[in-house]
Amino acid sequence: MLPNRSIENSQGKIRMAKVLWMVTLCMSCGLWLIIVAHYRHLLVVPLDEDELHNSTEMHVPTLQPTINYEEEETDPDPSTAIVTMFWSLSVSIFAVGGMIASFFGGWLGDKLGRIKGMLAANSLSLIGAVLMAIAKFGPSHILIISGRFISGLYCGLVSGLVPMYVGEISPTSLRGALGTLHQLAIVTGILVSQVIGLDFILGNDDMWPVLLGLSGAPAVLQCLLLFFCPESPRYLYIKLGEESKAKTNLKRLRGDCDPTKDITEMKKEKEEASSEKKVSMIQLFTMASYRQPILVALMLHMAQQFSGINGIFYYSTSIFYTAGVGQPVYATIGVGVVNTIFTIISVFLVERAGRRSLFLVGLSGMLVCAVAMTVGLVLLHQFSWMSYVSMTAIFLFVSFFEIGPGPIPWFMVAEFFSQGPRPAAIAMAAFCNWTCNFIVALSFQYIADFCGPYVFALFAVILLGFTLFTFFKVPETKGKSFEEIAAEFRKMRGGSFTGPKTAVELEYLGAKENA
Repeated sequence: MLPNRSIENSQGKIRMAKVLWMVTLCMSCGLWLIIVAHYRHLLVVPLDEDELHNSTEMHVPTLQPTINYEEEETDPDPSTAIVTMFWSLSVSIFAVGGMIASFFGGWLGDKLGRIKGMLAANSLSLIGAVLMAIAKFGPSHILIISGRFISGLYCGLVSGLVPMYVGEISPTSLRGALGTLHQLAIVTGILVSQVIGLDFILGNDDMWPVLLGLSGAPAVLQCLLLFFCPESPRYLYIKLGEESKAKTNLKRLRGDCDPTKDITEMKKEKEEASSEKKVSMIQLFTMASYRQPILVALMLHMAQQFSGINGIFYYSTSIFYTAGVGQPVYATIGVGVVNTIFTIISVFLVERAGRRSLFLVGLSGMLVCAVAMTVGLVLLHQFSWMSYVSMTAIFLFVSFFEIGPGPIPWFMVAEFFSQGPRPAAIAMAAFCNWTCNFIVALSFQYIADFCGPYVFALFAVILLGFTLFTFFKVPETKGKSFEEIAAEFRKMRGGSFTGPKTAVELEYLGAKENA
């Protein structure tokens, strides 16, 4: 039987572990303890010095059974619960901001243009960064929560604007490769933040405001670079009708090439768009020509978030620790390096192998790794070398994720739709992605507690379902125009929509007549 003091400390650690997996996705373990210390100080809850310096157990999550303290139950410490609540809100509010703003990315892009829309969104990043940078000198919990919410709004907007802009300026032959650069920028940012978040760089009590404030640095850089970027020719020609500017920007983007082919394609798309009413999110599901593409787009984003990648990052430090790695945080950074390397590889593969093929390879590889991870965790106590099986599975899982499910969903959505429905479709897909992210953030720890070492078996089943869906329902979009992709969807529907162009226009106008 443990002394009361030990029981209280252990129960506090268990409560804090409930939100730990979300914490590991946004900053290093040492940094979160420092910020929690500020929360406690502001909320008049003194942080025990021993707990601060001897709290390694608090940030090494495990899938092993927890000690049962039912014999000596004590009421939860309300002060610790308050700190936990504010910290949980600090982590999850980011996804809430992303969910809200994702609805407005397409609208902002149409209203201001792609370039001005991104410039406007960057102002939110700067405001959020400033609030977090001054958090140490004010009410830390309020400033960090506000800053992360505003930063979430920024990310929700650009998660729609950036793929839309990249998809519109890319030539058909490079659309996939350039679209993958969006994911490459994300994983590079994660890796850089992991490195500069080490305690001897910026992840310490003196420098953590600088670390949080640096989240606005990419926005500053993008603002400067956007002044050298031409507006989307598709937006200029189809939305604004400015053909001369569109031709000028095409030449800036493609060099001394004849823009006639691109302009002809845009003209055809504009003619179709002129017969369309503005497509709402509801119409994406009610119109036969859009229903299957939007459902496939949403499933691709669900596959990305529900694949188990966040669980891999959550347990990686624990598995490295169990394997005897002296500094598991560096091994976790190694996972980030692999993440980045295989995203770069994906840039070169996506136009050679195709989107559908890479997505299938990625999901299948992750499925095998999830099974290997389950075996490694279940047999860990019987065979110590099983920790190395789990370590290998982590690196391979991340590699397969970045080959397919990581980058591909973002730009495939833009490929599925023409200019008219594209903003609504991208907004809906972004909202789905952020919502799934939020669901995973709230539920994963409880699922892990319930399933124990079998949690990745659950992910294996989910991955099998998404693999089968991709095989039967997702068309290949490599090198195809929007019309060709639409024809693929009609073919997959069994030719149920093969009427003449007038029927398409009538459907766009919401006519009641049958095609």
